[in-house]
Amino acid sequence: MKTKPFNFWERLKEISLFFQARDEVHKTMRRVVKRLEKANIPYAVVGGMAVNAHGHRRTTGAVDILLTPEGFAEFCRLFVPKNYDRVPRRQRRFVDRTNEVSLDVLVTGFFPGSGKPGPVAYPDPAAVSQTINDIRVVDLLTLLQLKLAARRYQDFADVVNLIRVHNLDEAFLDNLDPSLHRDFIECLEEKRWEEEYEAREGAPPDEAAGDEPAPS
Repeated sequence: MKTKPFNFWERLKEISLFFQARDEVHKTMRRVVKRLEKANIPYAVVGGMAVNAHGHRRTTGAVDILLTPEGFAEFCRLFVPKNYDRVPRRQRRFVDRTNEVSLDVLVTGFFPGSGKPGPVAYPDPAAVSQTINDIRVVDLLTLLQLKLAARRYQDFADVVNLIRVHNLDEAFLDNLDPSLHRDFIECLEEKRWEEEYEAREGAPPDEAAGDEPAPS
């Protein structure tokens, strides 16, 4: 697959389409959701699209879906390679054959981040999903826990912004796995530092924070 030369104006168009839910990533998400629902495969949208569903606006270049092991096997049987091509050396990454958007499948029982066993594993999508705009999405608590457990820069940035959007504070610690408390506090402190900085500069936090961190 050839990589297109970067074009700033084309990127601006892509961003505009994304926030209108008319871009290729949204189209891929709607297609896979329709297929999973028709096949009665339990699922939940996670990753950057779930971050948007829970109120923080940012772009992403991929769709992330949580499935059970049985659901993943059925997904592969029904839709691979008919609708999705496997990515070499990536067992659970696929490409939408219609538009070449990446689709990452996260499987119940596996672990976020490095993939090494830890206190937080990917849960059963049926137990942690809620309907937002007619699509099953992981609930806020699960999204935050998976982001904190993954421990990537973008995941921490998402947690900071979701803390801001939902006005979370130390009281939320009671909901989290104890292994995640320290990182949550650090994200909370980062959010407060940013608000203090913006207050000094005289700009509203949501305007200065920006709407587009790097894609997940």
